Amino acid sequence: MRIESIRLKNYKVFRDVHLTDIPNFLVVVGANGAGKSTLFDVFGFLHDCLKGNVRQALDARGRFREVLSRDATDPTILIEIQYRMQITGVERLVTYSLEIAERAGQPIVQREILRYKRGRYGSPYRFLDFTNGEGFAITNEEDFQKGDEELDRESQKVAPDTLAIKGLGQFERFKAATAFRQLIESWHVSDFHINAARGRKEASGESEHLSETGDNLPLVARYLFEQHPEAFKEMLDVMARRVPGIASVTPELMADGYLTLRFQDGTFKTPFLDRYVSDGTIKMFAYLVLLHDPKPHPLLCVEEPENQLYPKLMGELAEEFRLYAQRGGQVLVSTHSPDFLNAVNLEEVCWLVKREGATEIRRARDDAQIAAYMAEGDQMGYLWKQGFFEGADPV
Repeated sequence: MRIESIRLKNYKVFRDVHLTDIPNFLVVVGANGAGKSTLFDVFGFLHDCLKGNVRQALDARGRFREVLSRDATDPTILIEIQYRMQITGVERLVTYSLEIAERAGQPIVQREILRYKRGRYGSPYRFLDFTNGEGFAITNEEDFQKGDEELDRESQKVAPDTLAIKGLGQFERFKAATAFRQLIESWHVSDFHINAARGRKEASGESEHLSETGDNLPLVARYLFEQHPEAFKEMLDVMARRVPGIASVTPELMADGYLTLRFQDGTFKTPFLDRYVSDGTIKMFAYLVLLHDPKPHPLLCVEEPENQLYPKLMGELAEEFRLYAQRGGQVLVSTHSPDFLNAVNLEEVCWLVKREGATEIRRARDDAQIAAYMAEGDQMGYLWKQGFFEGADPV
């Protein structure tokens, strides 16, 4: 699955933007308050809508009126995502469109559509179409030999503040809804905290995938160590190559049932606990755990990975993100680091510009001057520091 485009209307600072042709690895820059966190929050918002409902997801963000763009002429929030995925062995461009409005002071799903072309020609067919909690979904969409008129429609109702893909996605017969729900549930929007990742952890809870905050890091490290030794060894090899001085990392189950991490410095015979290791080392280790997950996330969103990391590691980390994207996952990163930007390519960068309360999205590849300098061997981070990204000063 790869997201090709995203369109937002009246979502906070994004009154009307359309980001197209999104690469597997995209780096977003912009001044503070321009909307980098808001762009990533769109994915978190959809994820939260599936965990609960639309009202709860909006309440966590200050309620509907705080999410709706200021001075919006049409009081409706639109989120539209186009993505490519394999359906019955054929790659298809799928569009998911969600409109959220307010009625009697309560948020409602005004319209929700899931559509894609069944054949090479013709218009995209709606396999799910709901308005105000009522609509239909197709149950035999995989029968591509049948005409559109032969598809089986099943009428359904859901709560007005609940996504249809959540309700219907629980049932195998609604294949399009199920597939998209599973994709959203597999997205990872990182909110990593060093303090949450450090220290001893009880040997229970989620252990197969790193959590958004990283609070289960020792558990996941132990899971990889025991269940996927080859992936764990590969990760440690990368750690030793990327971070000078680190020879090995071992998760250890203590006598009292807690887990901790022991790091072996190449200059010392005795390993030391993670509480004695620098924040940057812990964070780099956590990113490598995330990026070497045996079941990778189809989408990673990571904000400002440079925090607590040594500047010389920025190029190494950018390369690890790109390698992950080449293996099939899509990676979106926001940054304030010129060193990180120096390690990315022209087509991998966009920047946000806020004007009169609304944010625009610009692509580096579309700027003739930036493209010309890059063709002559300049680096992106230096161009950003020199002010070539109009409206996105590195502050």
